[in-house]
Amino acid sequence: MPLALFRRKRAGSAARGAGLAHPVPSGAGAFHCQVTDPFGQSMPGAEVTLTTTDTGRVAAKATTDPYGLVFLTLQPGRYGVLIAAEGLQPHQQTIEVLADATSPLTSVQLHPGRPPELPGPGTWLFDPPHTAIRFIAKHVGMAHVHGRFTRFEGGIHVAPDMADSRVEVRIDAASIDTGNNTRDNHLRSADFLDVERYPYVHFSSDRFLYRGGSKWTLQGALTMHGVSRTVDLDTNYLGVVNGGYAEELRCAALATAELHREDYTLNWRTMLARGIAVVGPTVKLELDVQAMYRSHDTPTPPE
Repeated sequence: MPLALFRRKRAGSAARGAGLAHPVPSGAGAFHCQVTDPFGQSMPGAEVTLTTTDTGRVAAKATTDPYGLVFLTLQPGRYGVLIAAEGLQPHQQTIEVLADATSPLTSVQLHPGRPPELPGPGTWLFDPPHTAIRFIAKHVGMAHVHGRFTRFEGGIHVAPDMADSRVEVRIDAASIDTGNNTRDNHLRSADFLDVERYPYVHFSSDRFLYRGGSKWTLQGALTMHGVSRTVDLDTNYLGVVNGGYAEELRCAALATAELHREDYTLNWRTMLARGIAVVGPTVKLELDVQAMYRSHDTPTPPE
C-alpha cells in the first residue's frame, strides 16, 4: 500500500502535492527511496543523509521507516546521497532535485560490508581492566536496574577457521554490583544467585556463526544457579589493534543476549507473593570485551 501511494501519477504542482502521502510545498522538490537489506527485505533504521554538492553542507538527514522508506523535502539543487547501516557497505549517489517535482521512487539494496580483520589463530585472554560484563533488568514497580560483575576470567581460542573457534568465560557470582549493598546481598542470596552453592556463572561456546559484515552469533551454554541453558550472544566484532601501555595485540567485540530469570532461578511471581521486591523476569546481558593475544596454545577451560 505505501508503494502504491508513492507511485501515483503526478500531473501539475497541485496534483503532485495532493497525490502523494507527503505533500511538497510550492517551489520545493522531494527525494524518496526504499532501502532493502542484502536479502531484499525492507530495512528499517538505515541512515539517509543528503548533502549539497557545492558546499558539502548536510541538507537533510533521516532514518528509514519500518518499510524501509524515507521521504525528504528539499530545495531545488544537486545533492549527494549517503545511505548507511551497521555492518553493510554504504551506498552513495548524486541526485538532481527539481522544483515542484518528486524524484521517482528509488530502490537501494545494501550489501554486506567488508568485515574487519579477524584475530589470528591462538589464545586471546580477556583483559579485565578493559572488559565489562553488565546487565539491565526491570525492577518490579520501579525503574531499570543497571549492574555488573566485577570479577571474571576467560578467553577465546581462535581456530584457523573462525567458525571452529571457542570461548570460555567464568564469572564470580558474588562480584555482582548494582550500587546498592542491600540489593546486592539479596541478589547473592538463595532467592537469586545462591552464591554459596553456585559460586560461578559459566559460559562456553564452540559455535561461531557469521552473520555478515562485522556481525557474529555465538551459540553456547550459560550455566547459572546450577542450570544450563542455550544462549545466543549477538556479537559485533570491532577488529584487531595494537593497544595498551605495552602495545599488546588486542581484539575487541560488543555482545548482547536476553536471559529469562525463570530459566535459572525461583519463579518471580512466587517471590512477589512472598512480598519480596525483585527484578523482572527478563534480563539484558551486555559484554564489552577486549582480549589480548597470548599464545598458540589451546586455553584450559576454567574448572
